[in-house]
Amino acid sequence: MKTGVIESQGSHPNQTIPGARPVARDAIELLASAVIFDGARSADVRKLNLTAPKPDDVVVEIFWSGISTGTERLMWTGEMPPFPGMGYPLVPGYEAVGRIVQSDLAPQRVGELVFVPGARCFEGAHGLFGASASRLVVPAAKAHCIEMAQPREGVLLALAATAYHSIGGSVLPDLIIGHGVLGQLTARLVVALGGNPVVWEINAARRTDVGYAVISPDTDTRRDYVSICDMSGDADIVDKVLPHASHGAEICLAGFYSARPSFAFPLAFRKEMRLRVAAEWRPSDLDAVIALVRDHRLPLSGLITHVSPASGAAGAYATAFADPSCLKMIIDWGSSDV
Repeated sequence: MKTGVIESQGSHPNQTIPGARPVARDAIELLASAVIFDGARSADVRKLNLTAPKPDDVVVEIFWSGISTGTERLMWTGEMPPFPGMGYPLVPGYEAVGRIVQSDLAPQRVGELVFVPGARCFEGAHGLFGASASRLVVPAAKAHCIEMAQPREGVLLALAATAYHSIGGSVLPDLIIGHGVLGQLTARLVVALGGNPVVWEINAARRTDVGYAVISPDTDTRRDYVSICDMSGDADIVDKVLPHASHGAEICLAGFYSARPSFAFPLAFRKEMRLRVAAEWRPSDLDAVIALVRDHRLPLSGLITHVSPASGAAGAYATAFADPSCLKMIIDWGSSDV
């Protein structure tokens, strides 16, 4: 357990899904506690009204939501480049797990444990992704049924889908840059799909023995990497990795870059480097990782290192972005007292 956060123990009090009783429509309050960014480095938890559900929407009571150290960090620091839907006040987040408590068109779905990649259901706040709240109204198609031994690990599914989307080139990556939570998920996926990656990591504490090589880039003498996937968000990564790449190597930029990525042209020219950018995951990517998790081919254990009640959200964001020991921080809405 990490200092300053509350670690959940055992089953969530609302986690038992089989046999869950439908909740009457008039019992569903369209009000939620939500994380709100009012500006740079300003995180609070406040009540927000939710938009009324349409016939094909579901209402989801959220148990856990995740904090992203990529896009959410940039929103929190104020460094996020112009992006559709961006503005303050803002409800962040695109990783949530909860249960359906209302579904008009498909009442049999009430009680399902689902992963939700965000929502735009808040009155008086922007919902850029918008998953960090105690209750969400979302289209039924965006509530993805999951069956997991450790349901809170479901918050990692969006990152796993992002990792899966990034390795969709012609060859599995043989070099992954960055061993944070996204880099680790990428490496686990590559191994699950039959690859044998090397991972570069500058933080010695993250160079752990995990069944594949995790090394400092300063010690790497290889010059034959064919498929390289960057998860670090380092805008200068192309120049750093090209000396280690083979002729015709492909470099995938899969992080999110606040600075303008650039590289010197001569070495890229001589090596006939190919550059690819991986953007947001697609529904097929999420389906693929859910199947891999279900088949026990993609482990998600050991990646959630910190858990905070929603009442401590402001401190949770600071910890998630500043503490190098924090791989993944999640907010527990079930233990919230707000």
